Amino acid sequence: MSIKKKIVIIGPAHPLRGGLASYDERLAREFLNEGFETIIYTFSLQYPSFLFPGTTQYSTEPAPKDLDIRVKINSVNPFNWIRVGRELRELAPDIIVVRYWLPFMGACLGKILRIAKKSGKTRVVCIADNVIPHEKRPGDQLLTKYFISSPDAFITMSEKVLGDLVQFAPGKPAKFVAHPLYDNFGMKISKHDARENLGIDQHIKVVLFFGFIRHYKGLDLLLEAMHILANDEEQWVREIRLMIAGEYYEDEKKYLDLIDKLKIRHALILRTNFISDSEVKYYLCAADCVIQPYRSATQSGVTPLAYHFEKPMIVTNVGGLPALVPNGKVGLVTEANPAAIAASIKRFYEFGESHFENGIKAEKQKYSWKKMAETIINFYF
Repeated sequence: MSIKKKIVIIGPAHPLRGGLASYDERLAREFLNEGFETIIYTFSLQYPSFLFPGTTQYSTEPAPKDLDIRVKINSVNPFNWIRVGRELRELAPDIIVVRYWLPFMGACLGKILRIAKKSGKTRVVCIADNVIPHEKRPGDQLLTKYFISSPDAFITMSEKVLGDLVQFAPGKPAKFVAHPLYDNFGMKISKHDARENLGIDQHIKVVLFFGFIRHYKGLDLLLEAMHILANDEEQWVREIRLMIAGEYYEDEKKYLDLIDKLKIRHALILRTNFISDSEVKYYLCAADCVIQPYRSATQSGVTPLAYHFEKPMIVTNVGGLPALVPNGKVGLVTEANPAAIAASIKRFYEFGESHFENGIKAEKQKYSWKKMAETIINFYF
């Protein structure tokens, strides 16, 4: 009887919430499907409260019954890093898959991996969401360099991050694999049912901004664009509504003040709270399209979410977004300024949602969890 190969994923998972946790849990299921014993090591403390901008780091959803999730890692306690590293060294998995998204995690994860690899058996593959962070802080480069020396190979989910990685890890094996579809939020439902659930008028035009609200995501640019649309000469354009669904990760006052200054509150549907996993499908399916007016970007978890629910996208021409959203096929690519964003929203409705339907269905076939899992496995076997 052959012994099952063992994989450990280090990264956010239940009871933590958010896109990274959803991703790690879905990836674990893919490894289980491939026949691997799979364990997730997640954080007992991910961020100190003063570093966390949201209301809570923890999910209200029930724990997944099909996954072995071990709440072990304290991001600020070096004694904990040594203890977890030794535990992983004794466990001696064939592969450790580690998520890296923020330099703050560099010391913690770097130390754990250095100890874990002393088993002589374990190979480490890093999924690098970002190498150069969106919002820079002192010490970022030192922390990233410390971490980067630990993994044996890297996967990035955008060509931009792959390019950034070369600065820190020249010569180390690295591959680009597109962010798989978020297919763990339920199946697509009708727009009618989704709007009924959310209490949204069935007859209005709705553009969706989805996810945590941070400066680099350009919500202020989008609000300026809505002001332009609200004053358009054509009546149907003035009737377009923007639904903002997601929690503020910075001071909400500047956005509320801007809304009042622009006099566009009537044009907005504000759902600025954390959207739980069980509610995600309603917001995506209620919209006509999803908009990402980002100032900067690597990849985005919102893009594979939109693909899963087969929603056209409007994205700005920054980072890895245009490569993920072929212009005219699955959505529209625009420049990151209010006038261009407003023009693209108007152009989207002139095309119509159905114009993009076939392109989305064809393009989404590229984004599979099986491909991600196999790429990781092939680094080792």
